[in-house]
Amino acid sequence: MRVVLDTNVLVSAIFYSGLPSKILSAWLEDRFDLVVSEEILGEYDRTARRFGQKFPNVDLALVLDRIVLHGLLVVPARLPDDACTDPDDIKFLECAVAAGAVCVVSGDRALLRASGYRGVEVVTARRFLEQQMKR
Repeated sequence: MRVVLDTNVLVSAIFYSGLPSKILSAWLEDRFDLVVSEEILGEYDRTARRFGQKFPNVDLALVLDRIVLHGLLVVPARLPDDACTDPDDIKFLECAVAAGAVCVVSGDRALLRASGYRGVEVVTARRFLEQQMKR
C-alpha cells in the first residue's frame, strides 16, 4: 500500500508521541510504502531542520536519511492549480496521483477538503490508523 504523508504529519511524528508517531513506526516496520517527490523531500528536510532547532537531542538524520533511502521516489503528476485551495499543498496530491497511492495523511484543512480529487483520499492520522493499519 502506497501512502503520502503531509509534512505536518511527519514532523509531528518525529518530535512528538501520538498518532503521527504510530504512523511513522508502521512505515519503519514496512507496513506501507512511503511515497515522496523531490519537492516533498525538500519540504520535509527544511521543516524538520527548522523545528529541530528547538529539539537538539532529536536525531533528524536517522529519519530523514531513511526516507531518502527507502521512500518510493516518484515524478509527480502535474495537476491544475485549483486541485487544492492551498497551492503549497498540491505537491502531495501530485505525488499521490503519480504513485497510485491509497491516500494522503494530513491534518491540513485545505488538503482534507481536496479529498477525492482524482481518486486520492485525504485522511487524518486517526482515520488512517483506524482504516488502514487495523487490517
